[in-house]
Amino acid sequence: MKIAFFSCQPYEQPFLEAANSNHRHQLTFLPQALTPETVHLAAGHQAICVFVNDHLMRPTLQVLADRKIRLVALRCTGYNQVDIVAAQELGIHILRVPTYSPHSVAEHALALLLTLNRKTHLAYQRTNQNNFTLDGLMGFDLWGKRIGIIGTGKIGQAFARIMLGFGCHVLAYDKVRSAVFQQLGVEYLPLNELLSKADVISLHCPLTPETHHLMDAAALARMKPGAYLINTSRGGLLDTPAVLTALQSGQLGALGMDVYELEDEFFFSDWSDKPMPDDDLNALTHSPNVLVTSHQGFFTREAMEQIARTTLNNLTYLEQQRFPADATVVA
Repeated sequence: MKIAFFSCQPYEQPFLEAANSNHRHQLTFLPQALTPETVHLAAGHQAICVFVNDHLMRPTLQVLADRKIRLVALRCTGYNQVDIVAAQELGIHILRVPTYSPHSVAEHALALLLTLNRKTHLAYQRTNQNNFTLDGLMGFDLWGKRIGIIGTGKIGQAFARIMLGFGCHVLAYDKVRSAVFQQLGVEYLPLNELLSKADVISLHCPLTPETHHLMDAAALARMKPGAYLINTSRGGLLDTPAVLTALQSGQLGALGMDVYELEDEFFFSDWSDKPMPDDDLNALTHSPNVLVTSHQGFFTREAMEQIARTTLNNLTYLEQQRFPADATVVA
């Protein structure tokens, strides 16, 4: 089967080629994101594979259906970029990677938190210039602090275990309570109570219409003054202007973010030689109490191997109209 991989970066190709050795599909690697303007590049293929910032809304899906392409694999977990209703109406099968390495994202959330707290990024900049002073680098002990986790799926569980290992008190909020979480000794609370009690809040929930701008001005105002916020889930969970206001006032002590609501145009691209046209993103990347990484939470060797393996398995099963137990049929 001929498969077009959109938004495919050079570092992905070896993993996909290795996983394909058991399948022998014909792989076309395209650096372009999938949009209504680039969907024509799928011509001549029987299936496509896309990533987090590719757009599978109705106009794009209609072009795929018109070209008899009805097999789509997402090499990611989230599917907020997919018009599920349109896909079902057009008879397009879509599978995702339900899990790859929850530890990779959870550990990256920890990296953001530790870096912001102990200011190791600022210390590195100083010592690189032979400045060994400590002014402005003071952090706090994580031991005994209250860590609020919003979203208690596999990544949230992995992050909870890490923070429990640090001696933290872990609080949680989710519409569906996890028995595993409760067995770990995690305390579930209503959202507003968690917001007011937590010293650090880490987001591990999907982006849905209900969670869009979950952290808006009202939610940020309910947070403990000076608390930290970590987001390794989806950028749309944050109301960015409200977050910037909270940072400037000191209500929000620090922000670690691996995702951004309008990241499509910027993340996975080099903008170092041109002006940044997004004022909010520019303000965030230049704030001393903000740490921005460009959606790299998933980026470990183990996760890349699992994503490639599951994606190629999904495509083979889609071709054969048999759906594997370790994948989730989205549409």
